[in-house]
Amino acid sequence: MNVCIVSAVLAIVLLAMIASPVTAEELVTTSPELKLSLRDAIQAAVDNNVNVRLLKERIAAAQAQANTSLGALLPNVGGYLNGRNQTVNLAAFGLPADRLAGLGLTRSVTEPFAVYDARATLVQNIFSLSLIQRWRAAKSGVDIANFEAEVTKRDVMATVGLLYIEALRADEAVKAREADIDLAQQLFKLARDRKAAGVATGLDVTREEVQLENDRQRLLVAQNERESARLNLIRALGIDFEVRLVLTDELRFVPEQAQSREQVLRIAREQRLELRAQENRQKLAALSLSSVTSERIPTLSLAGDYGWIGVKPEDALATHSIGLTFSIPIFDGGQRESRISESRSRVRQESIRMKDVSDQVNLEVRNALLTLESSQQQVAVAQKGIDLAAKELTFARDRFAAGLTTNIEVTNAQTSMARARDNLIEALFRFNASRINLARAKGEIEKFF
Repeated sequence: MNVCIVSAVLAIVLLAMIASPVTAEELVTTSPELKLSLRDAIQAAVDNNVNVRLLKERIAAAQAQANTSLGALLPNVGGYLNGRNQTVNLAAFGLPADRLAGLGLTRSVTEPFAVYDARATLVQNIFSLSLIQRWRAAKSGVDIANFEAEVTKRDVMATVGLLYIEALRADEAVKAREADIDLAQQLFKLARDRKAAGVATGLDVTREEVQLENDRQRLLVAQNERESARLNLIRALGIDFEVRLVLTDELRFVPEQAQSREQVLRIAREQRLELRAQENRQKLAALSLSSVTSERIPTLSLAGDYGWIGVKPEDALATHSIGLTFSIPIFDGGQRESRISESRSRVRQESIRMKDVSDQVNLEVRNALLTLESSQQQVAVAQKGIDLAAKELTFARDRFAAGLTTNIEVTNAQTSMARARDNLIEALFRFNASRINLARAKGEIEKFF
């Protein structure tokens, strides 16, 4: 019955869709809209990004591992209740048949009897340097997980910031292509008017029409790249792909205060968590080596139990045992020495990685500074290029309108103007991207946003 109802509802919906088809524009308008600034995008990424969420789980796992190591140093208390019915072969305990006969027993296997035992147990490691070092190493693992999570968070912030800037660049590219089309339509109308007045040729009109169609083609490409940039941004944010993003920030030039390389490098050495995380990895490797080396040292532990035992629950009597165990490692076939050699190798590996991480931070700072300085110059050159291209276009249009030349100069000026727009967009993108990269290289990406 339920299946029939669902089928009927689906049929009604399909008929309604056939009767009134939904256009692509209507589908777009029905999609939920999300207005997003750069700051909002960063916050959404920190809250929803998959890598950030996975690193949070890694912190929880590292903390659980540290708690496990701590548990080996704390008292381990247990208990059990046991009731069994059994027989015993006394001969297996060194009682021959002649001695059993003296005890009035006719056979070595006893009659069945019951045993009830209720007991609590306690085991406490009093001294084990290896377990202590293992616990300290596990705590360092928690610190490393925290640092790695923060590093991942900063990387996600920088990545989303760059994706947001790329989306803004795609928006500006669409606007530039639309401006190209508006200009081409004006010049196409001018060419037709000049031809109607008898001062231009059909070739001039055709040339402008070709230019107009080329601009329309470039607009389609720009629109596709804009949607692709938005999809990449949505993926990084971890939100629904059906959301229609509206970016509220703009691609603009913000004067940047000059900083010396030495000053930026000093800030990076203080703020980059990758360096602190690697320092803790070195500490972890050293503690792991100490833990394995400490296995050579004797250990002392306490074990005891207390409970009631008897052949009947009501006849059970209290018994207990307690004792100290002093363990001295002597020889394990060389296993311990092999683990020590392996741990020493890991210590050396982490020292090598420390040098590599430090060099990587140095490289990122230097590259970011170079790119920022270059992009600032590119923005200035591109803005001047826009002004010159506008003058060229004005002169070419006036000359064509006066009948002093064909529209070849006009189409060349159009191409120059389109190239100048693209150069300015690219320069602004590189400038804003270099600011984000420099903030990340310094370890101050949170202050940037």
